[in-house]
Amino acid sequence: MTDSIPSADPHAKRAIWHSRRGMLELDVFLLPFAEEAYSTLSSDDQALYRRLLNYEDPDLFTWFLEHTPAEDAELSRMVEMVRAHARQRG
Repeated sequence: MTDSIPSADPHAKRAIWHSRRGMLELDVFLLPFAEEAYSTLSSDDQALYRRLLNYEDPDLFTWFLEHTPAEDAELSRMVEMVRAHARQRG
């Protein structure tokens, strides 16, 4: 929940807010990752996650459901981190 995010971290709150996409398939991946794992990422990976969130839902959908790979290696790595988190949650 957003209540567990330190109020001093506006980037984390924004990341959680932007992880709510309104498409269930994406929300299942993004929202738990943002709430549970974002704060544990390095600052570079946090920036990469925020960059990932700038992409349109159709792009994210195809990446997370493995229809097409992300356009660059960094984004592909972040997509896989989010997928791995979802798998761990079971």
